[in-house]
Amino acid sequence: MATKKRHGAIALLEFETVAAGVLASDVMVKRSPIALLRCGTIHPGRFLILVGGSVASTEEAYAAGLQVGECEAALSGSVFLGDVHPYLHDAVLGIRRDVEGDSLAVIETHSSPALLAAVDAAVKSTPVVLSEVRLGDDLGGHALALLSGDLFDVEVALDICSELAGEKLLARSLLPRLDSDLRSVLDQGTSFGHCAAMEPSGAEYPEEVACSWDA
Repeated sequence: MATKKRHGAIALLEFETVAAGVLASDVMVKRSPIALLRCGTIHPGRFLILVGGSVASTEEAYAAGLQVGECEAALSGSVFLGDVHPYLHDAVLGIRRDVEGDSLAVIETHSSPALLAAVDAAVKSTPVVLSEVRLGDDLGGHALALLSGDLFDVEVALDICSELAGEKLLARSLLPRLDSDLRSVLDQGTSFGHCAAMEPSGAEYPEEVACSWDA
């Protein structure tokens, strides 16, 4: 599944305060003809702004947002992607792709902009599938991505992400032979609240025991 319209460039800015983030949003949309793709609060009390458009318009809006952040001393992270990979463009807008291949990599960072920069480089350098990206929401302000494919490609992509994330890297894991039932669950997303129960045919259950209150 893909978006009907993709933007050539995207930018993501993260602010330590909501006040500065709202101000920057206003300044950015007034500065150039960009699409305000998403903006709002994330834990713990930070504010994210995601914009997209042509390279020139997005870069101009991005520069305006940086200026607000510097003036307010509230900018905690930012990234401008002038040639964003289609997988990443769609993923940040909530479009999922099924896990493919036999292996899966999970990458977590302390910063949403750091994750986007790392993942963009990884999917441009390796033939992996970007199955999911989550920024901030229900993650305590952290960011998360799932990359899938053949083992060698997934390993390379994970190393690229780790190197580029640097000190912003929170955790990483590699699953060389992903369980088929877990694959089905992850294809629906990583959020606990939306997770469907997985009950394999071989699952064991305790024998039924009569309870005193049933008597």
